[in-house]
Amino acid sequence: MHIDFAPVENGEIQFLAFSRQFSVADLRASTNTSVDTLREIVAQVDDAQVAFLPHDAEAHDPYAVEGEEEIGWSLGHLIAHVTASSEEWAAYSSILARGIVYPADPRLRYETPWREVTTKAHALQRLDESRRIRLGYLDTWPDTPNLEVLRELSPRFVAKVGELNATACFLFGLRHEVGHYDQIREAVRQAREATTA
Repeated sequence: MHIDFAPVENGEIQFLAFSRQFSVADLRASTNTSVDTLREIVAQVDDAQVAFLPHDAEAHDPYAVEGEEEIGWSLGHLIAHVTASSEEWAAYSSILARGIVYPADPRLRYETPWREVTTKAHALQRLDESRRIRLGYLDTWPDTPNLEVLRELSPRFVAKVGELNATACFLFGLRHEVGHYDQIREAVRQAREATTA
């Protein structure tokens, strides 16, 4: 199930209102679709292409080693990044669905060290692991999830995105992942062009 995030991207509707049309089954289906989409992209490359650093003016890593010039994000880096964000927001969704208020901090984020994702097998393993983790968080939702509890977020975040309940949190992570599809496809295009020329 592909979700069209254009209404929230265009500012037509905020995440909370947008999320009301989606069931837990929809969240499962959209997770599987996204992971399958990324697996199909990774299936096109070899190990050298997973580690290839493309030219990408949009890439910025606040955790880069000092003095290390950032050229672009490898496919391995992008897979580590998007899966970490989806898992983070799925974790918040689990907490909120069980009626527990969760503050803005601490963040529940762990990102697989991207410098270690240098092979096709590792990228595919990371995607399969992420699918299991995200679907596992949905398994923690009660049969009747609490959709009234909202995450405590900064006024600045709320002004930009709106309030987020369990469903909206899960979708927020997924939207981030989907938003990187073009960057991922471009990284693959450059990698294949550079390594097969």
